[in-house]
Amino acid sequence: MNKEEKWLLEEGFGGEKSEAFFTALNRLHAGEPLAYIIGQIPFLDCTIYLDSKPLIPRAETEFWVEKLIGEITHQRPNAHVLDLCAGSGCIGVAIQKHLPASTVDFVELDPSHLTTIEKNLHQSGVIKKGQVLQSDLFDSLSQTSYDFIATNPPYIDPDENQAEYSVKEYEPAEALYGGNSGLELVAQIIHDAPDYLMPNGELWIEHDPEQEEPIKQLADSRFTVTTQQDQYQIARYSVLKLINA
Repeated sequence: MNKEEKWLLEEGFGGEKSEAFFTALNRLHAGEPLAYIIGQIPFLDCTIYLDSKPLIPRAETEFWVEKLIGEITHQRPNAHVLDLCAGSGCIGVAIQKHLPASTVDFVELDPSHLTTIEKNLHQSGVIKKGQVLQSDLFDSLSQTSYDFIATNPPYIDPDENQAEYSVKEYEPAEALYGGNSGLELVAQIIHDAPDYLMPNGELWIEHDPEQEEPIKQLADSRFTVTTQQDQYQIARYSVLKLINA
């Protein structure tokens, strides 16, 4: 058995090679992601359930969210944080769990994921302090100001799609593809974020390595931009700090 098959057997079926296990094994061999078959995935000491089939949390995202938690701890442990394009809510759930004095709001376009976010808050033992909202980016938000906005938006260029079969076939397209050059939603977020950030507030945004320079151009004179590498030494996320007028 390979690593994924062993993980499926142990985590999904307690080591028992039942009929249900072999059915699940067939799903795995057909290309369905292991996390969807098991129904959950660990993320920074949280158990993230995937009932509504949101984007599967990645190790690269876990890496920078841990950095963000450290930064919030250093700057403002009682920060008001927005998890934008929340999907499973993994980013905000981890922040709320590790920083109980903070208040995290979640915004997600797909209403089917809202119950998943609520479940992940509850199952991770997190006291819900913020809101879980269905919204197209900032559209349904009141003029709330955040100390930090954290987002893993759709950023794959559909014309340069090198995603694996299991990603393209099983994960939600609306969470993967970011329109022209993969930058349509990224550009909108960067454009609108200043209206929802406190003075000196920060936008932490995951992106494709090839989008480093376009993001700096989109930030214009409103932000200072620092692009950081992930654990694989790939430019994976940028921190945009609001410049006060």
